[in-house]
Amino acid sequence: MIMSEYLILIYEAESAYATASEQVMGEVMEAHNAFSEKFGSAIKGGHALQPTLTATSIRDAEVTDGAFAETKEALGGYYLVEAADFDEAIAIAKEVPARFGGVEVRPVMVFEE
Repeated sequence: MIMSEYLILIYEAESAYATASEQVMGEVMEAHNAFSEKFGSAIKGGHALQPTLTATSIRDAEVTDGAFAETKEALGGYYLVEAADFDEAIAIAKEVPARFGGVEVRPVMVFEE
């Protein structure tokens, strides 16, 4: 079976994490650990990202501090998963812990060599 890769982007409200208790942070970590355990064979990579305050944007060779746009939710992390098709990727993405937001699923573009 040919598998495809999908990027699951996690968008959440950074302010919710900034004010979250240790208990809430523990619950979030526990949820991600459980997700990783359940879908470990499909997960090909993933990371949490530092807050948008650490971002640097480059547009037309102009370097500025911060993310491109201010939004309620910011890209906070991602999982790269392998799935048989988009429906399977969606099923996996529905289980990604995103307590303070949601996720976006995008197929990874493959270029022929």
